[in-house]
Amino acid sequence: MTELPELSGKAALVTGASRGIGYGVAEALVARGDRVVITGRNEEALKEAVERLGADRVIGVAGKAHDLAHQTEAVERAMEAFGRVDYLVNNAGTNPVFGPMADVDLDVARKVFETNVISALGFAQKTWHAWQRENGGAIVNIASVAGIAPSPFIGAYGVSKAAMINLTQQLAHEFAPKVRVNAIAPAVVKTKFAEALYEGREEEAAAAYPLGRLGVPSDIGGAAAFLTSAQSDWVTGQTLVVDGGIFLNAGVG
Repeated sequence: MTELPELSGKAALVTGASRGIGYGVAEALVARGDRVVITGRNEEALKEAVERLGADRVIGVAGKAHDLAHQTEAVERAMEAFGRVDYLVNNAGTNPVFGPMADVDLDVARKVFETNVISALGFAQKTWHAWQRENGGAIVNIASVAGIAPSPFIGAYGVSKAAMINLTQQLAHEFAPKVRVNAIAPAVVKTKFAEALYEGREEEAAAAYPLGRLGVPSDIGGAAAFLTSAQSDWVTGQTLVVDGGIFLNAGVG
């Protein structure tokens, strides 16, 4: 980013943001003037992301999302650097297994839930206690259309995202009226994380979408920017489906 806007006075924490959807979200928030802490497992990739986004506006904190010490460090760094954490975007996720639920390794399923659901709750708790409980703000959880309808071969991932949608509703109820909590449920977005779902067959995969293409990270970044803006001040407990119209194909006929 060559030209940065004036500071908005707001600060955000975006998990899993060294690339892909998380990076797209961070980019959208920086573009409107927010200062942002981004997290990710790969320290080098995180440094590169910070440089691209603007090192005077963005801080990177490397670590694993499910690590409690990492969660604490990320929130503390945001408070030390920016004095606030208005917005939390829980994007960090994993999907290390493909196959039917009947054969899924239970230890792997536990890992999926630990990263996709428990870590989101942990970050929400820490952000709530550090800033949002007294000052308000917004939380956005990146779920998936796989959490709304069955998705062959990624069942454990889908079940974890369904749990994330329910977690969103629960937190929205408990954190109101100070904090709004919403989720975004993307369909297939062109990221390294989702490559297995379209690699070598992107044109075929995109043909199933009424809008004629797969998603890109900025599609989700725009949705997250909306859900953390004044324009969505009366929206909480909702899951915004951002799917290129793919669910329109679910009817009969």
